[in-house]
Amino acid sequence: MNELIKNLGVIVLLIGVVILVVPFFTGGMTNSILLTGMALTIIGYLGHIVINKRME
Repeated sequence: MNELIKNLGVIVLLIGVVILVVPFFTGGMTNSILLTGMALTIIGYLGHIVINKRME
């Protein structure tokens, strides 16, 4: 469980990337999809930094 929490930021980051990649290939890009993917990518990146600082 501790390992999952340590990798939670990376998992959220990858979900954000998938949200951005899938519509790119299917051609269904909208602003809401772009904003959601960007927000999850940034939250995952910052979450990874914060979680790993506290776990050390």
